[in-house]
Amino acid sequence: MFDTVCTLPLSSDLFTQAIHPGEPVVSVGLASGHVQTFRLPSEDASSEDDEASNSSSRTGKGHIDTMWRTRRHKGSCRSLGFSTDGEMLYSAGTDGLVKAAKSETGQVENKIVIPLEKKGSVDSPTIIHALSPQTLLLATDSSALHLYDLRIPYSKVSARPEQSHHPHDDYVSSLTPLPASDTSTSGFSKQWVTTGGTTLAVTDLRRGVLVRSEDQEEELISSAFMGGLPSSGTSRGEKVLVGGSNGIITLWEKGVWDDQDERIYVERSNDGGESIDTLAVAPDDLGYGKLVAAGLANGLVKFVRIGSNKVVSEVQHDETEGVVGLGWDVEGRMVSGGGQIVKVWHEAVATDGAGDDMDGGKHMLDDSDDSDDSDDSDREQKKKPSTRERKKQKKANRKESGAHVMAFADMD
Repeated sequence: MFDTVCTLPLSSDLFTQAIHPGEPVVSVGLASGHVQTFRLPSEDASSEDDEASNSSSRTGKGHIDTMWRTRRHKGSCRSLGFSTDGEMLYSAGTDGLVKAAKSETGQVENKIVIPLEKKGSVDSPTIIHALSPQTLLLATDSSALHLYDLRIPYSKVSARPEQSHHPHDDYVSSLTPLPASDTSTSGFSKQWVTTGGTTLAVTDLRRGVLVRSEDQEEELISSAFMGGLPSSGTSRGEKVLVGGSNGIITLWEKGVWDDQDERIYVERSNDGGESIDTLAVAPDDLGYGKLVAAGLANGLVKFVRIGSNKVVSEVQHDETEGVVGLGWDVEGRMVSGGGQIVKVWHEAVATDGAGDDMDGGKHMLDDSDDSDDSDDSDREQKKKPSTRERKKQKKANRKESGAHVMAFADMD
């Protein structure tokens, strides 16, 4: 179904990635605390008069540019998220800080201190998400979910959240906004689904936590929303897909949150299956139908057709490290991240050559052009544990608690 366009090696293990909502731009957050932003080649850059630039994202004539790179956090960068218009990039690190930077330049414009745990230690972030131009959501290891009003001109290293909730007893592992209602005047979501531990919860911007599901007796790790499904009976054709630790996707009817209504076995094994660490729904305009990509802890990405509820294809992101980031950019390319690599994929195209090297565009990044925030002078890089080790570490913690240019050739 997909071929690799290129493989981007990273200087440290990947903890998080974010895809720009309106441009072919991908940002990564690393265990070393670095944040790096890449610009992928765009179809719009092609020119009929210039053969060298024609359809650069398909011919290999384009470049992947490192727009900027900096050591953003003194600990690892745990989470990234673009603003709804893509102008700002929010990052959250284990140093207890949220930083808001211009996505084009990486220039920091604001900082927020993450509230401490009750025992006074840093409450490491798990998710950051811009719900609207006014609201920023931040989830943490302690199961806290903080809401910040972006309209307030916060001073540096300050700002208390407008609201704080605890929708789960365990850390918040995923967050998925629900579509705005038909009567919404803003067009932005005011409700969202979270998973944490073995439960799913729905929180409202105005009314707080509305409902929490029954215990699913399985750790829920990832989630995604899918609309436009066939309506029948009481079903409105809108479901939340949830990935679990045993390789199962459960489907939840929107508005019926007590319990799941369907199960899809994605990765079975004798020891219970591989965990589904990330989910991404394929955009409808790509023509794949109702398709969701599931990134697994064993490095596979499996594609599941919703409706028939079957795995229809798979690709290998990495042979040893799990997939922690997954999504589609505005050019319709899938971007997967995990371990020390990011891969960009496009739809498989039949070629005459039987031995095409799809990883022919692999190049090591040159770290010599790093730029640093003035307050981030410590450049020591820390090794992030593997996906499974990270999960064990999280559980243990909770119990105790200048553009560089890369060309890539031979691209289909």
